[in-house]
Formats: sequence, C-alpha cells, structure tokens
Amino acid sequence: MLTLNKKYLIIAVILFITEVLIALYTHDRIIRPYVGDYLVVMLIYSFVKAFFNVPVKVAAIGVLLFAYLIEFLQFFDVLKMLGLQGNQLATVVMGYNFEWIDILAYTLGTLTILGLEKWNLGQENNSYLNNRSEKVR
Repeated sequence: MLTLNKKYLIIAVILFITEVLIALYTHDRIIRPYVGDYLVVMLIYSFVKAFFNVPVKVAAIGVLLFAYLIEFLQFFDVLKMLGLQGNQLATVVMGYNFEWIDILAYTLGTLTILGLEKWNLGQENNSYLNNRSEKVR
C-alpha cells in the first residue's frame, strides 16, 4: 500500500510552494483565504496519492472530510481550548475562524480533483502506452 508516485509528489511540491508563496506575499481578501483553501485540499490529496496507492474517491473524500474536520474545530475554537491560540504555527495550520465559504472552497477543490482525475483517466485510456489507470466513478 505504501508506494512512491512521482507524478503526485511533484504536484504536491508545486502546490506546497504555491501555498507558501500565497501565504508570504498575498494579503488580499480573495486569493489568500479562498484560493488557498481551494488549493490546500489538492495539496493534501496529492501528498496522500504520492505515498499511498488508494482509490481516487477514497483519497478525495478522506481529504475533504479531514478539511471539514479542521474547519469545524475552528468553529469550536479548539486552539483556545488547547491553549495554543498564541502559537503561530498552530494558527497557520488550523486557521483562524470558521467560515462556511471555506467549506465551499474545500468542496470545490475536491470536485476539481475528481474532475481532473476523471479527465486524466480518459486521457490515459486513449493512450496505447498506459493501461494502468484507476477508475473514477
């Protein structure tokens, strides 16, 4: 089950760098909060797929549920409960506050993953060289 998929690892690294650049240099009201949330599910998904050979839907739904969990922990102000509200790393990882639009961004990111994987499957099925694709239904 533990494998190394270089394609997903490269995608994860690119998305990680993109997220870091957004965090460091973008201080607006759209890109940083919402595009960052949209991309973070893709980042986590790519990281999971880089090391674990799990079906597309399982990985995508698992990542989406994880993102929802983090967001709902923000709703309950878990950092304050744990005494970590002043910890910058914890705040960056967990986020600041619950917003329904973040749930929408995670959902759209996951739908994009599923769409891209389905499109990629179609491309691979049209290739004579690659018959090892996994099905997205």
